[in-house]
Amino acid sequence: MALQLWETLKEEITEYTGLSPATFFTVLALLWAIYYVITGLFGSSGDHHQRSRALEEQMEPLPPPVQLGEISEEELKQYDGSDPKKPLLMTIKAQIYDVSKSRMFYGPGGPYALFAGKDASRALAKMSFEENDLTGDISGLGPFELDALQDWEYKFMSKYVKVGTIKKTVPVTPGDGDGDGDGSAEAESDGPSQTAVVGNEEKSSAADAKEE
Repeated sequence: MALQLWETLKEEITEYTGLSPATFFTVLALLWAIYYVITGLFGSSGDHHQRSRALEEQMEPLPPPVQLGEISEEELKQYDGSDPKKPLLMTIKAQIYDVSKSRMFYGPGGPYALFAGKDASRALAKMSFEENDLTGDISGLGPFELDALQDWEYKFMSKYVKVGTIKKTVPVTPGDGDGDGDGSAEAESDGPSQTAVVGNEEKSSAADAKEE
């Protein structure tokens, strides 16, 4: 039954179009492809306009890097790309670089977005994406890891502008400032001993006088 219908259809196509079935279906496929392309270009003009605008915004020139001087790690977190009006910053070995021109990599949604706004020295040396490696502490790293970190630093120095440094925090240990007290205590302890020596000398002199 199906074969008879197919034979009938081929005869009708040849009779009404003058084309063979193969040619007819080829032309039909081409017409469908042309229709699909045209509707894609003009049917969603709103989406096309939005995409064009987005490309224009990306092509806008970036503002020149702003020198920040010395800032704390807490202040550095403000430049992680969450605020598009602020530059995108990243730190290696306490040196801060403006990576705004590579926002597709270090900005929100980028493959290295978690490094932005932080000192990622340890993570870069180890090629790690672990949260506990997002620190400037590079103690305990091996020679190969330190070489990898050096390569990253050379890359950043040649490609990006340095805009500041991380402020070093000096830990305050208990007992600082007690030195004066210890000194006075030592001075006080020295006093009686000297007095005792003088007293002993006076007693010896008096004893000698009595013997004479």
